[in-house]
Amino acid sequence: MDLFDSVDEKKDLLFRPLADRMRPETLDDLVGQEHVTGNTSVLRRSILNDNLFSMILWGPPGCGKTSLAGIIANETKSHFVRISAVLSGVKDIRKIIKGAKERKKLYRKRTILFVDEIHRFNKAQQDAFLFHVEKGIIVLIGATTENPSFEVIPALVSRCRIITLNRLSDDHIKEILKKAVSDSENGLGKMNISFEDEALDCIASLSDGDVRIALTNLETIAFHVSAENGDTDLKNTISHDVNIDDVEKAINKKAMMYDKSGEEHFNLISVFHKSLRGSDPDAAIYWLARMLKSGEDPFYIIRRMVRFATEDIGIADPNALSTALNALESYRFLGSPEGDDALFQSAVYLATAPKSNSVYMAHKNVMEKIKGTGYLPVPLHVRNAPTKLMKELGYNRGYKYAHDYKHGYVPQEYLPHEIQGERFYFPTDRGYENTVKQRLEAWIALKRKSK
Repeated sequence: MDLFDSVDEKKDLLFRPLADRMRPETLDDLVGQEHVTGNTSVLRRSILNDNLFSMILWGPPGCGKTSLAGIIANETKSHFVRISAVLSGVKDIRKIIKGAKERKKLYRKRTILFVDEIHRFNKAQQDAFLFHVEKGIIVLIGATTENPSFEVIPALVSRCRIITLNRLSDDHIKEILKKAVSDSENGLGKMNISFEDEALDCIASLSDGDVRIALTNLETIAFHVSAENGDTDLKNTISHDVNIDDVEKAINKKAMMYDKSGEEHFNLISVFHKSLRGSDPDAAIYWLARMLKSGEDPFYIIRRMVRFATEDIGIADPNALSTALNALESYRFLGSPEGDDALFQSAVYLATAPKSNSVYMAHKNVMEKIKGTGYLPVPLHVRNAPTKLMKELGYNRGYKYAHDYKHGYVPQEYLPHEIQGERFYFPTDRGYENTVKQRLEAWIALKRKSK
């Protein structure tokens, strides 16, 4: 490296975005992924021993997948190559494989290939890795935001270990923001600027767990506030203390008062649930929009809708559960903002569906009965009888196979002898459950008649 290289590197540092400059350099620097980077983790031991295995890093945007790959590059002795599935094809892969073979043969050195957004490769492109991963010619590290079970071919998944990275919490994001503000070498430490705690909370909340978004917003706000206060050349002559109003003005987003772990969090999810239960779609989508706007985790809201579909609708409309689960898959596939409409569609459907808590109450009733009676034995006639001895003991004797009878039903007892005749599920006459109620009452009448 000569003098000009050194000057170019310094210039390059100035032009690199804050999110890139603040990338962690060691496993200990990676925030929020302690389950992967902890002292006893398999990944840490394999990195320290330079005995890396092929893996797929799976996690939401901005959680540290690329950063983790960079740390591996820094801390292993292997040759490291990085490509993006968006910009590369089979020709690039073949060139890398050829170099890996030569490196292994001539220098006994392994090659680690990092493929960003590996889910963007089609089946043929993913197939190109299989032989070379299996033979140890390359160690493959793929990064994806999509579920590998659906987006990566099974043969490749079976040859890799899936490393799941968590969505970063607001506290993790805030920790990274504080470091960026104080870091004089790579961060904003040379700017005479500070951020109030409430301002950092707001930036973290608006990032939706994506550290890149958070750091990009932090940098934008810092430069905006400095310019607003007349420090146009950023020579540290003016001290700035950034508050929440500065944040809202700089990134043009209103930060609504919302504490995800406090009373307002529970108040909003409570009124949302009650609006669905009360069959008010307008109120339901209003409170849904309020939660999303305030930075609530969309997956938390979807989990509550799935729960609502079983607790408050149940058999009155069996499609309610499918609708809520479809919202989950749609949002997972599209993300925000495109996937937000799936949440609103589900909320309207759930609010306007017929309501019944009979399944929820049946669950409570049966759990209470088990608590009082303990673990009663299975009646002999409905026990499994795979061996001759079991058959001789009376297992499965007298069992009536329902499909052999008219309408696919035959009166028969399935409950333990001690609680025969007990009922736990009482269907309502709302929606589809009314059909279930009539069918069940007819069966109960047949059973009584047979006795």
